[in-house]
Amino acid sequence: MIEDLPTTRPASPLMDQLSSDLTLLGQLESHDLIRLADELRHDLLYAVAGTGGHFGAGLGVVELTVALHHVFNTPHDRIVWDVGHQTYPHKMLTGRRDRMSTMRQLEGLSGFPKRSESPFDTFGVGHSSTSISAAMGMALAAQKQGIDRKVIAVIGDGAITGGMAFEALAHAGHERPNMLVILNDNQMSIGHNTGGLATYFAKIWASKTYIALREGSKKLLEHVRGAWDLAKKTEEHMKGMVAPGTMFEELGWHYIGPLDGHDLPQLVSTLKIMSELKGPQFLHIRTIKGKGFAPAERDPIGYHAINKLEPAKPVSDAVVSAKPKAPKYQDVFGQWLCDLATQDDRVVGITPAMCEGSGMVQYASQFPDRFYDVAIAEQHAVTLAAGMACDGLKPVLAIYSTFLQRGYDQLIHDIALQDLDVTLAIDRAGLVGQDGPTHHGTFDLSYLRCIPNMVIGAPSDENQCRHMLQSAWLHEGPAAIRYPRGEGRGAPIDSSLSLH
Repeated sequence: MIEDLPTTRPASPLMDQLSSDLTLLGQLESHDLIRLADELRHDLLYAVAGTGGHFGAGLGVVELTVALHHVFNTPHDRIVWDVGHQTYPHKMLTGRRDRMSTMRQLEGLSGFPKRSESPFDTFGVGHSSTSISAAMGMALAAQKQGIDRKVIAVIGDGAITGGMAFEALAHAGHERPNMLVILNDNQMSIGHNTGGLATYFAKIWASKTYIALREGSKKLLEHVRGAWDLAKKTEEHMKGMVAPGTMFEELGWHYIGPLDGHDLPQLVSTLKIMSELKGPQFLHIRTIKGKGFAPAERDPIGYHAINKLEPAKPVSDAVVSAKPKAPKYQDVFGQWLCDLATQDDRVVGITPAMCEGSGMVQYASQFPDRFYDVAIAEQHAVTLAAGMACDGLKPVLAIYSTFLQRGYDQLIHDIALQDLDVTLAIDRAGLVGQDGPTHHGTFDLSYLRCIPNMVIGAPSDENQCRHMLQSAWLHEGPAAIRYPRGEGRGAPIDSSLSLH
């Protein structure tokens, strides 16, 4: 377990070999794969310390990344990563290790998968819940063209809460393409179902004996009227008693799991077996976000992403340059919301999985009965606010500009056309620098200005931000206040609030 980030690049002999020839990865034995995972984890810690960026998610999928590139013939076989926070190990294994120091910089590596950057980045992402749909499209394309290709989607337990993921799961269960979905459950979103019995049965379901018995029984019983349906339902009920896979089985997927996502030999053997199966396959693994770096394991939210580690300044320089920082716009919003809720019990705060980033932690703690985190479901968040506004509440929806795009139809149809009293606090408006084009909030002014009944504000400093938010909330109709990421200008803030 590592406590401190390395300041010098660790020795990585296996990584050095793979940098020149990735095909060697497929030839490594089990003990070498474990060594490689250890080297990759240390190298990742060093790289992110130098550049900043998403941190905990990549540490959690080191073993999975090694296993995928060992078992499958990438990039001919397609790996589609959801969101992309976890792809730094993938980038390092696929020829970009020496460019990691350019991560999230002008003309450097993207912090997310990017098709123009590498043939191993099969689909560009930045928003969540897209991987299953994209992978299904690739699987169907391979099928139509007669190409022998494996397609794998890797999705987290947060991203799978998005409605788009379930739409794809349902469609794939109907079309039955040859594809594999891997649910990386780092136990941040989906309820726990752990224990020795669950793990024991998961190993059985991933065994060659069980797979052969299942497929053989299917061929035999399909010719007996109703027999296979009865056998399949019996299997699903048995699985449902010890594992959370019944829902996926009902959607038409063959479910295996949950397995330990850090047990590299078991991952490799399971993936080899599942790669030979036809139809939609679903593998559920459990991982630890921040695995191998103790502070990140203890605080997975705080270490979701980190800033570049700067060298410590001499004490004399630090004293001279020390000055109070201006508040971040998200904190100005969070304080305003708390102050407002203290004075008016109609206030309701809504966010689609952006509590920390939107500055709502204090509000959620202080007003838990008036706080709704709807998970990664922007469309639902918008219409939920509309419904509340219909019946006497005054909802405030905190959302990043780039993610509001996903609820655009609901914004027009459910809020604006009905002239409902909803306040939108739009964070990360404008350019968002290092996060790249998928996270820039550059379209909101254009797509909001054409919507009827919408009032839009763009403050120039923190004080204007607070008072524009209050004006928007007092306006009896839809209103949106857009503000940038990061610190304000240091303007004095008038903290008074008028409720009229």
